Amino acid sequence: MMTIRRASDRGGADHGWLKTAHTFSFGSYHDPDHMGFRDLRVVNEDVVRPGSGFGRHGHRDMEIISYVLEGALEHRDSMDNVSVLGPGEVQAMSAGRGIMHGERNASTTEPVHFYQIWILPDRPGLEPRYDQKAFPTADRRDAWRLAASPDGREGSLKIHQDAAMYLASLDAGAELARDIAPGRHAWLQVLRGRVVANGEALEASDGAALSDEPAVSIRAEGPAEIMLFDLA
Repeated sequence: MMTIRRASDRGGADHGWLKTAHTFSFGSYHDPDHMGFRDLRVVNEDVVRPGSGFGRHGHRDMEIISYVLEGALEHRDSMDNVSVLGPGEVQAMSAGRGIMHGERNASTTEPVHFYQIWILPDRPGLEPRYDQKAFPTADRRDAWRLAASPDGREGSLKIHQDAAMYLASLDAGAELARDIAPGRHAWLQVLRGRVVANGEALEASDGAALSDEPAVSIRAEGPAEIMLFDLA
């Protein structure tokens, strides 16, 4: 079964400095029918205006992944990490037993557009950690590129959960499929463009939950970019 979560049905708000859309309940947006999917707890799409950002704040016991589509995102945390993520870069942070951090738009002239993902960890009280990596478009052109996994295989970033995150950039007309093992589930997020997934049309920012499906098959109706989570 595939259940579609249309972009237009998401929660969210326009705070002036931040335009945010929440696939699942987050902050002041609460929908008991959309609290997450498996261990995937947050899928937020954010656009932050130049020079603005999220002030220093704390998290614990959450695997937090950020992926930049456009612009530059600056990160600072209590482990003395200072970095800037550009398009195609992924940040993976284990909040563990507690971490303070802040993100802001590194540009004073251009907005930054990114996704923030939260995944529940496999156990509480982990040692906090931070990592980031670029995943060039050329490495995922019409192909899946593993970006995050529990064992860091294939050069992916490590997360503490039985989950894997894949990226793919598709040319118009390209077709791509991935098997879903028995007992596992998948979440597909369309980052850009328009695709047809298992016969259903999905637009940019649409998502879809897949359970009891043997595979996901995708055809790009034009240039597109997608994100896929393989979940227990």
